[in-house]
Amino acid sequence: MTGTPARKSERRRKGEQLMVPRAEFDSYYGRPVIKAPAWEPRDIAGYFFTGGLAGAGSVLAAGAQLTGRRTMAKTLKVSSLAAISLSTAALVHDLGRPDRFLNMLRVCKPTSPMSVGSWLLAGYGPMAGAAAASAVTGWLPRAGAAATGAAALLGPAVATYTAVLAADTAVPAWHGAHRELPYLFAASATAAASGMALVTSPTRENAPARGAALLAAAADKAAMTAAERRLGMVAETYRSGRAGKLLRCAQAITVAGAATAGLLGGRSRPAAVAGGLALLTGSALTRFGVFHAGIASAEDPKYTVEPQRRGKE
Repeated sequence: MTGTPARKSERRRKGEQLMVPRAEFDSYYGRPVIKAPAWEPRDIAGYFFTGGLAGAGSVLAAGAQLTGRRTMAKTLKVSSLAAISLSTAALVHDLGRPDRFLNMLRVCKPTSPMSVGSWLLAGYGPMAGAAAASAVTGWLPRAGAAATGAAALLGPAVATYTAVLAADTAVPAWHGAHRELPYLFAASATAAASGMALVTSPTRENAPARGAALLAAAADKAAMTAAERRLGMVAETYRSGRAGKLLRCAQAITVAGAATAGLLGGRSRPAAVAGGLALLTGSALTRFGVFHAGIASAEDPKYTVEPQRRGKE
């Protein structure tokens, strides 16, 4: 007999070591427990970035149009059309054949982020195109205004659904941050759109973009901090390796861009352009950093096994 449960617990309190060592869990020959997504960084991280730029840009364009900032409204409509075109092209390139994207439109499955995202792109793209065409040519202003409003309504979903798409996978760094990732993508998209507005708009019109840049920089930092807190040990993938370098640079550049735009962008056109370019760069680096953090977490089995084991303790 090894003793009663009470005696066992008493021995543990006195510091006695168990005869059987604590089990250590690992994967088969150290191989990944899950398969990392076979996504090209240039295609998918670029798809994340350009989609966010397009969606948030449409929201800012609608606000600029309502407040009489015609140049800002027009340039943001054109940039949103260009960005969503690049985003769709990147997605189709990653899929391999254009007909695969069209096949996703054969059904609408609300529980599938990919299905919902495909329909969002299919609905948003024509609205962004009509809004940009009307702004450039001056034709059909009422139809253009309606298209601008529709694109603005769809814009937030276009800017953030890629976060839901990533979080819906089994990738630990993405799935574990499923609550914070949409907010991070929304902040990053707002930073990119405000940066585009600062680069392409005259100084007298860029006040909303400067305000949005400051809010985006603060929200980006808050969302990233919250995500790392929730992820626990998996947050290592956001702080180390290629992802860590990209994300540290992203936060520094985003803060610098927002500060430059906020302090000097209202008086100096070169400062507004410099701040805008920094915001665009920071947003792109954020998307690539999040992408590489996810791949790193999928390739190392400890980020799959350890959180599951700790959740059962």
